[in-house]
Amino acid sequence: MRISTSTIYDQGVANLQQQSSRLVQIQQQIGASRRILTPADDPSGSARALEVSQSQSVSQQYGANIDAATGNLSLEESTLASIVDLLQSAKDATNAAGNGAYNSSDLRTLASQLRGQYQELVGLANTKDSGGQFMFSGYQSATAPFSQLAPGTVNYNGDQGQRLLQVGPTRQIEVSDSGQGVFVQIPDGNGNFVTQAGGANSGTGLIDGGVTLDATKWSNVANGPFSIQFAGTAAALTYDIVDKNGKSLLTVAGAGARPYVSGASIGLKSQGGEPAFDYGIETAISGTPAAGDTFSIKASTSQDVFKTMNDLVTLLESGAGSTARTNELGRLQLDLDNALNNVISVQSSVGTRMKELDNLKNGNDNLGLQYSQSLSQLQDLDYAKAASDFAQQQVTLQAAQQTFVKVSGLSLFNYL
Repeated sequence: MRISTSTIYDQGVANLQQQSSRLVQIQQQIGASRRILTPADDPSGSARALEVSQSQSVSQQYGANIDAATGNLSLEESTLASIVDLLQSAKDATNAAGNGAYNSSDLRTLASQLRGQYQELVGLANTKDSGGQFMFSGYQSATAPFSQLAPGTVNYNGDQGQRLLQVGPTRQIEVSDSGQGVFVQIPDGNGNFVTQAGGANSGTGLIDGGVTLDATKWSNVANGPFSIQFAGTAAALTYDIVDKNGKSLLTVAGAGARPYVSGASIGLKSQGGEPAFDYGIETAISGTPAAGDTFSIKASTSQDVFKTMNDLVTLLESGAGSTARTNELGRLQLDLDNALNNVISVQSSVGTRMKELDNLKNGNDNLGLQYSQSLSQLQDLDYAKAASDFAQQQVTLQAAQQTFVKVSGLSLFNYL
């Protein structure tokens, strides 16, 4: 077999290029601190590194979502804390308004304080989050949730949705709360029924908020309204319970009265020979009602906190007499307590979600560390081995260069 001079040169150059390429590759690996620079360096390792890298990217996105969710909920928690403080202050002012020593000027001062808190509450309900979205609008994040049509009449413009963020492979977490649930859908009275003194009452009778003895019995009733009506004289005062059709529930043989005892429980149930009934609730009236005075009992409905606050202001500015004011304050205090407890409940829910996010963040951080370790094992360069390979490759390249020089210098003309 004859080998031409061109073949010798081609093989020599190819060998030099191969050795040089290998040396450059090692230099690039050292410069990048990476063992795998292209899939060809380690096809199986490169495929595995790609899988791990993609999983790491997803985990990092979850981490970013967790941070965003935590930020949103932290701001909401702070806003709700301000609302709790405001409602607690309003509750203190309402309790002070029940002080019999307060004159009309004192009550107007309290009313002015409550009016300012009412306006502040509307502002807090329209708070925006760090992204400029309204916090309590549900899905309608670009729309201000509450607009005031008149004092005490506030319209909700959002919906009942809760915005969600994906914070894990199988977990979406609520990063907002609907203003409907926080400020609007609040039961009045004791949550099952509302007691209220008649506006034309002239006696000193005071009715309490009532007690539910059996919620099932109450829920099975048409739920009124019912009316407790007084008759007789101060020395022999009696009462009757009348349904929404004006029918007495206590009448026995034409005599429907029961003797009134101040502070004693009045149950909506049969008390003698009348047909048996039991509506599962009771209330108590103290003081001395006048003949003709009435007290109503009706099923609870929802009342927004803005109306409750405005009703308090209106009451304190009305100049109502002591008995009428005390009865209304008792009713509105229950409504204010319900609003306060509702906001505290939402605040507790936000705290629970923030705690869950803390746990998810810890788990996600640990998972991210595992991904980083796996990538390090697959991709990172062994510097000691790389330095050794680099030195060895330099020697190999030098040997190839010297060999090429000597081989290329061979010629038959040297032997002629």
